[in-house]
Amino acid sequence: MNTLIGHRQICFILFMGLLISLPCSGAQSFEIPLWPGEPLLANDAVAEDPTLTVSLPDGGVSAAVVIFPGGGYWGLAMDHEGKQVAGWLNEMGLAAIIVRYRRGPGAQHPVPLLDAQRALRTVRLKADEWNIDPQRIGVLGFSAGGHLASCTGVFFDQGVPQADDPVERVSCRPDFMILVYPVISMTQDYMHRGSRNNLLGDPADETLAEKMSTDTQVTPQTPPTFLILTNEDRAVPAENSVYFYLALRKAGVAAEMHIFEKGEHGFGLAPADPILSGWTDLCRLWLDQHHFLAPRQKAKEVGSEGK
Repeated sequence: MNTLIGHRQICFILFMGLLISLPCSGAQSFEIPLWPGEPLLANDAVAEDPTLTVSLPDGGVSAAVVIFPGGGYWGLAMDHEGKQVAGWLNEMGLAAIIVRYRRGPGAQHPVPLLDAQRALRTVRLKADEWNIDPQRIGVLGFSAGGHLASCTGVFFDQGVPQADDPVERVSCRPDFMILVYPVISMTQDYMHRGSRNNLLGDPADETLAEKMSTDTQVTPQTPPTFLILTNEDRAVPAENSVYFYLALRKAGVAAEMHIFEKGEHGFGLAPADPILSGWTDLCRLWLDQHHFLAPRQKAKEVGSEGK
């Protein structure tokens, strides 16, 4: 009797372990190097190579979101600002690509931005292979990752047609931005000094710090933006997002911002907070309003109607 129970327990444990080890049935996930076949920069002291973790939902893909987890340009919150976020995006039928970008000593500016731009170029180049609409590739960033995401929306190019590397021939401009409690300023008293020091050095060049304050770099070509933050955030105060929103408004860029009263910095999807977790529904409605959730063929029809 005891032996039978023991065998059943062992089989159950093995079965559950198998289920846990299997990838989610609703998504195909894989990791690729961001700079395949290329050495890191000579002054790069980061131990890990930059990578993309790609999650493609079953049933066809249309738009894609490139995710930049936060971490003060030092660490990376890969779980609650990366993997969990990718799962949420997959549930909406969106491709999710998490960027493990370089940061910290030896990988200061412009290294993180080069990685971010490379990520967008790579996803756009792989659009047909991954069944992604190349005109609906956005970015989503948290905290310092939000600063990096905002950088892609103000510092971009259409690619270099004569480049030997096919990735470098492709545009690195995102088609939309989702910024969650983002670091924006590198000069004001409400800036996140740790992010500034890790990105620009201490002391930082003040001209560069002004340039990397992305609210000062917004133009009419900056993509539509969705902002989420809380009034309670003391690590990255609300002024960061508010001034970025006002810059978008002044430039005539479509923008939506929601400020929740409660919520400490770094809440991610906020699954345990019945109020703050509602930001994901607001974001879904915004994405749908801009036709980023529409099937690929429908999105093309919508685009043609607007011409």
